[in-house]
Amino acid sequence: MRFRTLFAKFKKKGLLSILNIGFLICGIGFALTTFYIVAHGQVVSSRLSSSMKQASQSQNLLQKITLSFEDTKAELTRLKNEDQYQINQKLGLEIKNIQKSYSHTVKTYEALLDLQDLTKKTDALEKQFASALTLLSNRDYAKADTLLLELDKKISDERAKIASAFTIPENVSSNNAPPGSGYRRQKVDTPVGSYLVDIIAADLNSARVIVDTASDGTCGNDCPVMSLGSYASRSGAFAGINGPYFCPAAYPSCVGKSNSFDTLLMNKNKVYFNSENNVYSSVPAVIFSGNSARFVGASSGWGRDTGVDSVIASQPLLMSNGQRVYGGDGEPKRSGKGSRSFIGSTGSTVYIGVVHNASVAEVAYVLETLGVSSALNLDSGGSTALWSGGRYLVGPGRDTPFGILLVGN
Repeated sequence: MRFRTLFAKFKKKGLLSILNIGFLICGIGFALTTFYIVAHGQVVSSRLSSSMKQASQSQNLLQKITLSFEDTKAELTRLKNEDQYQINQKLGLEIKNIQKSYSHTVKTYEALLDLQDLTKKTDALEKQFASALTLLSNRDYAKADTLLLELDKKISDERAKIASAFTIPENVSSNNAPPGSGYRRQKVDTPVGSYLVDIIAADLNSARVIVDTASDGTCGNDCPVMSLGSYASRSGAFAGINGPYFCPAAYPSCVGKSNSFDTLLMNKNKVYFNSENNVYSSVPAVIFSGNSARFVGASSGWGRDTGVDSVIASQPLLMSNGQRVYGGDGEPKRSGKGSRSFIGSTGSTVYIGVVHNASVAEVAYVLETLGVSSALNLDSGGSTALWSGGRYLVGPGRDTPFGILLVGN
């Protein structure tokens, strides 16, 4: 009982390391004491008639000590298994599982949102996602991940089904040349397939490319957004298209940076956005000035000249000086089929448009076939919008923090 009382006292004070040393010393002391008692008993047994009684007492004491030591050893083993290190290891594993499951859940949810831009028949998929959330709330990470993997495949299969069912309307004529001016819907036949294209052409001798923004300057979170039609109306534009990538508020991964973007841009008021963030940016850009367009491989190659009409950084660069320069980069969102927006130029002619049911790499083939000299990829999916003549030709798409516009001189 003494050992247990003493042990409880040390345990309460959290002196586990001292306790280990103390029991080691006690163990050695008890062993020496026992050795002495047993040896002494053997000596006196030859001299005293009471030796058997003393030896019996010594043996009983040794048994008690041994039992007490075994109890203490068992308690120490239990404590070591509950040591803070072990607790931290368990917590670390749980945190890792939570982070992994959260990341997987976010990607699946955002993929589901993207699918809803193509079809509204997602009720069954939404129910399966809700079931996965329930499993996660119960910390059943293995089953939740299995269910999410199944859901990922179903979303991918549904996207492939929609893409394979897409057909170009019979009344759309094939034409591998872009319009000289204005809007045209046409079928473009490329080495990798035929594609439906909505395209607008404008002469930079009589028009300018500007960018209108909902914010007056760089915004990092909860940024204001507007529709493309609203940007066009207030700026007096005759045509417009959605801008580069941004972080939609509906995406969980955009929490803390909702509706923001981090690429270089100069708006119609000559205000540069994200200038400090992009001094060394490798993101390509196009600079419109007067009747010309200059495409650079990295926005870091451009200064902060406010004498130009607009500066737009986006990715990837599709065409450069008549050469197709993009063939894919492994990014899943760019490799899938969808409606893809672009901006390009040949000489003093600017082109804005949308290629339907295409990957980004396939858009590069379309522009090469059309003879567009240089071009940048813009945002796509739910953000895709093309506006002209007071109406949407494609879209309207979601509200965005900016719009690329064509205005008269």
